[in-house]
Amino acid sequence: MSSEIKGKVIVITGASSGLGEAAARLLSAKGARIVLGARRAERIESLAKELIAQGGEAIAVTTDVVSREEMDALVNAAVTKFGRIDVLINNAGLMPNSPLEMLKVEDWDRMIDVNLRGVLYGIASVLPHMKAQKSGHIINVSSVSGHKVSPGTAVYAATKHGVRIISEGLRQEVKPYNIRTTIVSPGAVATELPDSITEADIAASVKEIYKTAIPAESFARVVAFAIEQPEEVDINEILFRPTAQEY
Repeated sequence: MSSEIKGKVIVITGASSGLGEAAARLLSAKGARIVLGARRAERIESLAKELIAQGGEAIAVTTDVVSREEMDALVNAAVTKFGRIDVLINNAGLMPNSPLEMLKVEDWDRMIDVNLRGVLYGIASVLPHMKAQKSGHIINVSSVSGHKVSPGTAVYAATKHGVRIISEGLRQEVKPYNIRTTIVSPGAVATELPDSITEADIAASVKEIYKTAIPAESFARVVAFAIEQPEEVDINEILFRPTAQEY
């Protein structure tokens, strides 16, 4: 087990599937104490039981990241159970892409709420604890779309670019508190994310890209790499794709 991960208290949003679930499994195997947050209670409760059965420590807290109160409850549950919080992985996200001319304003609002507001609420919930500890690590999940845009992805790309901007501002502000920050921008990784796309032509183009998708465990290994660095090393940004992915 890595001495830099073993024993750390790690809160993960969007932990019911995909990237969050994969990160929970790997980090638990490396000895971290895991706090699972997601809306799908049955899934995270089942995952917590599985991690415990394998010798890990884990709790599940039903959480909608667009609720400030529920994000506070998630983080407070971690502190109550384990006494501290070492890492937050702001992972929850949505991608119901469509051309702007379709005027799918409700989808825009959902992406802004989950992808941006959810990240900000996560930061707001952990920052007081990490400042008091004078230590911590906030990992915000962006995307390749946070670096480039293509037709039909404007709002999603804007939210993921926003995650990078918020993260860089945070990095500069938390230096006095010994807090580390990392942006992780995945390319095509096999998750449920494309399932939220309802526009047939956009869904088809995304499925074409996702033919090259790599397993969610690739994200978990990237996150573990950032966490397990010595305290004086701050990995600020990682962009990764399948080797075969052009976009």
